[in-house]
Amino acid sequence: MAASSSNQSLPPLPIFKGEGYDFWSIRMKTILMSQDLWEFIATGYNEEDNDRTRLRDHRKKDARALSLIQQATHDEVFSRIVAASTSRQAWNLLQTEFQGDSKVRTVKLQGLKREFETLQMKEGEAVASYLSRVMKNVNQQRAYGETVTDQKSTCKRRQLCHVCLVW
Repeated sequence: MAASSSNQSLPPLPIFKGEGYDFWSIRMKTILMSQDLWEFIATGYNEEDNDRTRLRDHRKKDARALSLIQQATHDEVFSRIVAASTSRQAWNLLQTEFQGDSKVRTVKLQGLKREFETLQMKEGEAVASYLSRVMKNVNQQRAYGETVTDQKSTCKRRQLCHVCLVW
């Protein structure tokens, strides 16, 4: 008999200690999605649902998501979310504190875009090292919600473009 998805063993939870929120949140989102719990963080649930069975199920799943978030935070970070009663509240508290509100994220994203546009290989730098810097920037932009494609269609360059990595 196959085990249900809620009974499957979880991968080790990444512990968030206050640094590297962007990558931690991506890892946690993947874990929560694998457990069918992400929807409670993304949209929450209706506390006024008239279907008592569904409401009880939603509360239980939300508590499981909250529990995973709590387990994945170091004590110093946990103290910031201890008063959260739902997984969505806890997630939003962490996101606001460590990634900033929407205005802060917009400013950070603009900075990352500017940095991306001016990226150049350094003298004597290996291609792999340069590509690693490019991908780090792209992944940071994605963590802030930006959709970054593999090719920039607005590039007007007529030679191999170091930013777009296309001809």
